[in-house]
Amino acid sequence: MRREELGDLSAFLAVAEERSFTRAAARLGTSQSALSQTVRKLETRLGVRLLTRTTRSVSLTDPGERLMRTLRPAFDEIDSELSAISDLREKPAGTIRITSGQHAAEHVLWPAIRRVMAAYPDIGVELSIDGTLTDIVADRFDAGVRLGEQVDKDMIAVRIGPDMRMAVVGSPAYFSQHPRPETPHDLTGHDCINLRMPTLGGLYAWEFGKDGRELNVRVEGRTTFNNMAVVVQAALDGVGLACVLEEEVLAPVKAGKLVRVLEDWSPPFAGYHLYYPSRRQLSPAFALIVDALRYRPR
Repeated sequence: MRREELGDLSAFLAVAEERSFTRAAARLGTSQSALSQTVRKLETRLGVRLLTRTTRSVSLTDPGERLMRTLRPAFDEIDSELSAISDLREKPAGTIRITSGQHAAEHVLWPAIRRVMAAYPDIGVELSIDGTLTDIVADRFDAGVRLGEQVDKDMIAVRIGPDMRMAVVGSPAYFSQHPRPETPHDLTGHDCINLRMPTLGGLYAWEFGKDGRELNVRVEGRTTFNNMAVVVQAALDGVGLACVLEEEVLAPVKAGKLVRVLEDWSPPFAGYHLYYPSRRQLSPAFALIVDALRYRPR
């Protein structure tokens, strides 16, 4: 393959992924007209139409879709190898892209990453805060963070945090008007604060377990939020009961601002894991990040 043919394929891939000549041109640092001419030249050489163009959008034909699926892994592998070769310098360098939820980013990722960046000034980090289950391969992230049980089997997973627990809490003012639940079944008589999950859009079913028995409860209440910090605040304001990560309410429980219930029904579950594709070759910079994040029980 000639060098210019590789460039033509790269230009097509940019347009295919952006679904726009304008955005692709900005991404490649070229003009829209030059990019359009390059793609037309590629289509002529291949003898098939790869893109369907209208005044408002760009879409892929079947051959174009097939070519994009072939090119993306190939270009990713080339990028990985070039990055590995570049990182064979004396100092680890490069930008590491990680996607994570807000809680993990604040409490686990950033405290470790800032120490690495202080020690290695040539390492950069792009941290994308996103509560959805991001496809790190398609979105070209180096790694992502999920709870242990959510990691796909074809990924390498590295534990970066301890086991976690959920905590059911309510304010003293709320309990002055309502009895404390003794079992999860008692929640049916309470005003509960629902959490809408960003991953699938559904409401979180409160999870309990005791003596080998597992129980999920769909609670009811007047309020629903998609942010755990707001759920905690609503509980502090006496709106109702909340079921949140234990770590989020340790301080207000200790201060007496929240009262914890059903603690014996809250078993531990697998904590945060960093995950990345099994075929990924670890650059020195990425290896440093992984080692800094690796959970080491005290």
